[in-house]
Amino acid sequence: MNAEARAGGDQIKIFDKGDEEFDMSDLDTSDVPFVERAQILTEALPYIQRFRGKTMVIKYGGAAMKDPVLKRLVVDDLVFLSCVGIRPVFVHGGGPEINSWLGKLGIEAKFLNGLRVTDSATMDVVEMVLAGRVNKGLVSLINRAGGQAVGLCGKDGSLISAKPKNAELGFVGEVTGVNPALLNVLAAAGYIPVISSVGADEKGNSYNINADTLAGDLAAALGAEKLVLLTDVTGVLSQYPDESSLISHLTLPDCQNLISESVIAGGMVPKIGCCMKAIQSGVSASHIIDGRRPHSILLEVFTEKGIGTMITNTGYEMMTTTSSTSTNAPTSSSSSSSSSATAL
Repeated sequence: MNAEARAGGDQIKIFDKGDEEFDMSDLDTSDVPFVERAQILTEALPYIQRFRGKTMVIKYGGAAMKDPVLKRLVVDDLVFLSCVGIRPVFVHGGGPEINSWLGKLGIEAKFLNGLRVTDSATMDVVEMVLAGRVNKGLVSLINRAGGQAVGLCGKDGSLISAKPKNAELGFVGEVTGVNPALLNVLAAAGYIPVISSVGADEKGNSYNINADTLAGDLAAALGAEKLVLLTDVTGVLSQYPDESSLISHLTLPDCQNLISESVIAGGMVPKIGCCMKAIQSGVSASHIIDGRRPHSILLEVFTEKGIGTMITNTGYEMMTTTSSTSTNAPTSSSSSSSSSATAL
């Protein structure tokens, strides 16, 4: 039966379109939540149409990885992307979980210039935690939410080749090659690859790889439409730590200028570097977003304003609506205020 629904208090009333008494004016639009939901879907439609069939690599970390509520919301976002025909590839680290298990096993966590020193015993724990407990926990959550996830590490299908980054750091690696064949097969079949940041060299030695860097390299190898980094910051701020100074859109030259002016500084520099490298390798857009916000992925990908900072090459075709006031990316000279550019 063709039907229309309307909200009547706590009840949903169903009207047959063949009913002579039915009139569109009978629909109760005073129920704001239902109207807002329809508007959200309407706003999302052009983005769904544009990105359907495209690959998005999402790096998962920060508070969203620790808070069980945020974790579930991120998983829901992933399943939504998959259901509307987008191909999400989910990359994760797991620093806090690694530290917890090192403590349980009586192994001291050591760091050099902010990087984990990974000896053989530590690497065993890293691989056990990342490729085992964390990875399979995420796979289980995605499957329970209605998705079809497959857990992988860089060793599976010779996905990630690596070499030592620095002899002083032990088994901390950097990516030397990506073989995306297995990921392409899984994505084409509707699966969501969940990848832990562990790679291997030609001798089979395991290496702990920075998850941001790995996500960027995977996005480049897959020819991804987007790279999305979930962080514990709002995005790039022109006047740190004032979150109202969020810069919505940056081009590669903007990034270079802001780094030279120390507007982009500290821990944001390697994240921006990762985003820039991905774009230079063919990724259309990179995003740095606040994973502490519920449904941050959907808000960035499917809304006009977005919530974080998008980085693109010059000449990137921005999606706008008639309500957009500007699509100009900020330059370093105008970075004192938030850009009104769309975040997609």
